[in-house]
Amino acid sequence: MENERVRISDIAEELGLSTATVSNVIHGKTKKISHETVKRVQELVEKRGYIPSMAGILLAQNNSKIIGIVVNDHKKYEGHVLEEGFISASINALAKEIDLAGYFMMVKVTDRWDEIVRFASMWNMEGLIIIGFCEKDYKKLRESMHIPFVVYDGYFQEPEKICNLTIDNYDGGYQVGKYLKSMGHDRVLCISDNFTCMDYERMEGCAAAMENDSVSLMQIPLQKEKRMHFYQENEREVMKHTAVFAVSDFYAVELINYLQKKGISVPEDISIVGFDDSPLCNYCIPSLTTVRQDACIRAKNAISILQNLKKGTEERINEKLPVSLIERNSVKKLT
Repeated sequence: MENERVRISDIAEELGLSTATVSNVIHGKTKKISHETVKRVQELVEKRGYIPSMAGILLAQNNSKIIGIVVNDHKKYEGHVLEEGFISASINALAKEIDLAGYFMMVKVTDRWDEIVRFASMWNMEGLIIIGFCEKDYKKLRESMHIPFVVYDGYFQEPEKICNLTIDNYDGGYQVGKYLKSMGHDRVLCISDNFTCMDYERMEGCAAAMENDSVSLMQIPLQKEKRMHFYQENEREVMKHTAVFAVSDFYAVELINYLQKKGISVPEDISIVGFDDSPLCNYCIPSLTTVRQDACIRAKNAISILQNLKKGTEERINEKLPVSLIERNSVKKLT
């Protein structure tokens, strides 16, 4: 017993007690157990160095005080999803709000919806915040578990019984288009790895503000190596425009770096605008003009909604948070 992990059955056998009694003492259920027995179990547990199963303890409790954060390990992040600006900012803000609310946070990265169910049930979680999955996955989750969850930036045709905490993507794009137009830009290129959901809303907003005045769309590859090759092949097409609106800061900063290595200056030769206002924006040169979504407000709302969902007092299905344009140095005034 000294060289192997001590089990509840080992403690019970040595004390001449049932495993149920020992388990109840370890899990704090001692109302019907004598003080002497509790003391004997606790002393031997400490002496033998018994390490309880955390999952077992949490399952035995009615309140684990754990909120899970699950992020989709999408292939476009190439194994670095937690390093992406929007994701890291969201988790950082959630960590603060979860702590202030008196909960613990656990983070999981997966691309499988069924792993979320196992993750949540294993730790008897109070609630979940889920980022980056698609509508069919959220619907399967709603059908498969009772634990309340909030979705970040979901895109739903029918958001029945699913609380979606999103931002005004269309207005964010509209603000970009309006700003670029005011700066004299009349040939704007929108780049994204897809033309669906929130990315499409951002591009659609930009085109509306520009009054569809020479706004072009360009779909870029998901994998970085292929994107670099794509930019090389399409560099001349990109430079036909006076400004580029990238639907994320990640793509915007990446394009700035690519262009600078080619001797193309931003914003002197071409202006760049991003979306998210991640920490990348202040670290690149020039600093990036972008659309800010407030991670702290979203995190605060997410925790409040989860608490209300658990109480059964939350009625909101969708909440759309405002965004704002942050002007920095990556856009040149032409007129």
